[in-house]
Amino acid sequence: MSRAEEEIDEVLVETFAEHLRLERGRSEHTVRAYHREAAGLLEHLRGVERIDLVELDVAALRSWLAARSETGAGASTLARSAAAARTFTTWLAATGRIPHDVGGRLRAPRRGRHLPTVLSGQQAASLLDGAEEGSAGPGEPRSGAGAGAGAGAGVGAGAGAVEDPLQQAVLLRDAAVLELLYSSGLRVSELVALDRRGIDHAQSTVRVLGKGSKERIVPVGRPALDAVERWERDGRPHLLQNSLSDRPEEPALFLGVRGRRLGDRAVRTMIDHYAAQAGIAKHISPHTLRHSAATHLVEGGADLRSVQDFLGHSSLATTQIYTHVSADRLRRTIDQAHPRA
Repeated sequence: MSRAEEEIDEVLVETFAEHLRLERGRSEHTVRAYHREAAGLLEHLRGVERIDLVELDVAALRSWLAARSETGAGASTLARSAAAARTFTTWLAATGRIPHDVGGRLRAPRRGRHLPTVLSGQQAASLLDGAEEGSAGPGEPRSGAGAGAGAGAGVGAGAGAVEDPLQQAVLLRDAAVLELLYSSGLRVSELVALDRRGIDHAQSTVRVLGKGSKERIVPVGRPALDAVERWERDGRPHLLQNSLSDRPEEPALFLGVRGRRLGDRAVRTMIDHYAAQAGIAKHISPHTLRHSAATHLVEGGADLRSVQDFLGHSSLATTQIYTHVSADRLRRTIDQAHPRA
């Protein structure tokens, strides 16, 4: 492929990414993923199929997917690749770059049902209680804090009072983050995008901008509200002081130690830390708390429509996975406990 062709493809893929970002309202995570898939498809057309874009057909798309499979891509990855290609070809046809949308007949291998990892009620309580213990006021039992500056910095370094205001602020923030993730089932992208005005303390709700820029109002439990109030009152001002003075005040609800909006990577690091502190051996992520909240709602008798609204799912079929999770957990419990299981 010539340098001129590379430059043409780069401009095309960047234009597609801007379309996803500005016109479709896709998340940055989706934009990056689809950008990468579109670039790979164009490279395959030029280098393997030896055809121009206007010659693109479903056979070339299938050839590209087959090549992806040969590199070890699993069913889930191939399904994402196929979805990205269909979105790309729809845009290409709509903008007159190809004569017809050829992606409609592209199908990836069916994904097997994969039940999400969830915490038991006891594990969730241990995780949240560990964070709450660390954020207790001076003189109260809690985890100690060291000199680290990252998410969860120094937490769990041993029992004892945390006198440093910055370290105590980090502990208050961590407790509020974990409580809110579990209480309201937020995606990590939704949590880090929250501004202070998104929390309505009087109504006990949080206003969330979810996938596709769809807004929803989600209830917040009292423990989470209390943790957020402590963070805003006693923790946030200390981290805000670390913000660069020549910038306007940060509107974000949750801040990093530099006084700017907390990032999702810091939240993942935070959860890794508290999971280890709580003795949770399996790997968990922010989404594990979302899965756990939904599963515990279903186990507690919540109807699927309510859980769908709670999570912001477009389709009830997506929410139905939690009935399978609940049934699977019940089956394992019976197998372990029933004498004639």
